[in-house]
Amino acid sequence: MPATTAPAARKVSRPRADALRNRERIVTAAREMFVEHGPDVPLDEIARRAGVGNATVYRNFPDRDALVREVVCSVMDRTAEAAEVALAETGDAFAALEHFVHAAADERISALCPMVSTTFDQHHPDLEASRERIERLVEEIMGRAKAAGQLRPDVGVGDLLIVVAQLSRPPAGTDCLRGDRFIHRHMQLFLDGLRAPARSALPGEAVSIKELRES
Repeated sequence: MPATTAPAARKVSRPRADALRNRERIVTAAREMFVEHGPDVPLDEIARRAGVGNATVYRNFPDRDALVREVVCSVMDRTAEAAEVALAETGDAFAALEHFVHAAADERISALCPMVSTTFDQHHPDLEASRERIERLVEEIMGRAKAAGQLRPDVGVGDLLIVVAQLSRPPAGTDCLRGDRFIHRHMQLFLDGLRAPARSALPGEAVSIKELRES
């Protein structure tokens, strides 16, 4: 009896693993093509790059909005995970902040996140959860860096996220891959300007997450 049940169990689990790999391939291909061409790239082109059939794409994502949402959430989650790992490994809050900023540039968050306001419900629970995770993480890292005297006290989470988005442009579909040669250079210049002690006083007040969301 055990000899007959074990193969059956393996047959049941194998399609689930294949389905997961196919889903990951679709999300990876979609992320690449959204960055290269914008959110209107044909889904059959995404399927071709992922090496799957059109039916597999629609089986995983019933419409374009679902696919775009999954791509944006996965990018934000990977960026948050990179910062969490850096903070846990080094214990250095400013090093973790640097890691987060450069990871956000590598993931091209600025190219993908504008799709949120134009293609699907920006208050979808999955998107809100990914966004709130990043916001909590950055607040924690910045708070630790300020407490350690590493980060100037007159900047807020909103300031950081705005500048990261601006420096890692141009947006999707405008040949943004050619900007890779200078994005990290400019990010590091920005990060050096965040270090304490501050060389100058910033005009205005620090931008909060609430203000950023309302702008």
